[in-house]
Amino acid sequence: MSDTRPVYQRIADDLRRQIDEGRLPVGSRLPSRTELKRVYAASDQTVDRAVRVLKAAGYAVGRFGLGVFVSDREPAGCLVRSTGAVDSPLAALLRLGGPGAAGPAELDWEAASATMPAPGPVAARLGIEPGDPVMRTQYEYLAGRRPLQLSTSWEPLALTEGTDVAYPERGPYARRGVRGRFAAIGIPVVRARESVGSRPATTAEAEALGCSPGQCVTTVERTHYAADGRAVETSDTVVPGDRWRLEYALSFGAPQAAAWAASGQDSETSA
Repeated sequence: MSDTRPVYQRIADDLRRQIDEGRLPVGSRLPSRTELKRVYAASDQTVDRAVRVLKAAGYAVGRFGLGVFVSDREPAGCLVRSTGAVDSPLAALLRLGGPGAAGPAELDWEAASATMPAPGPVAARLGIEPGDPVMRTQYEYLAGRRPLQLSTSWEPLALTEGTDVAYPERGPYARRGVRGRFAAIGIPVVRARESVGSRPATTAEAEALGCSPGQCVTTVERTHYAADGRAVETSDTVVPGDRWRLEYALSFGAPQAAAWAASGQDSETSA
């Protein structure tokens, strides 16, 4: 049966296979447009579309005036998310490369905070009215000089305005994490909920993260809740999907284990 895939897809798949097999190693230059046209008997538009597919998948990156080169797709490290780590400014423990843990000097970030009316989706997550004032903080994180993640956090000003924690990155409680900051104003935070997904990177995200527009990114939507059930903070985090992995540390305490035993269920098969 003849191959019914579009020509651009066949070219992209063939180049991707060569990259996966090491025939086009990391850092090497892809064949020029003229070479690809000759090898695949394709038009300029078809070849350009195939290369765009490779860029969007993270297999290649363009360098202005030099050409298109094979990307390094080995994971740069893991963001380990656990009960303790989720309260850090990064909301994760950083592990670069292999099993060795990274020190604090490996991580750097910039943050900018400003008040704004709550957009509808953010208001719904915080349990407030659209347009209610919130403090929005935008973060850009670097690990070992590599772009790591982007995060945007929103907190209701009704809870923090006029306190020492109104600006997450300023004052005596700066960089303490959500639980530490809200504890300082008498609001205990007892749980957080996360939802993980994926989508194509926007142009602005791609520029900040050093990837191509349309390349897959991992998204984490997180909301912190106080003991009385109120949402005190919600955030959106974006991580390059092909460079950083999310790892979750799940602890099963004695009360939970006892409950499983009493119910006669096997936690390995019932989850």
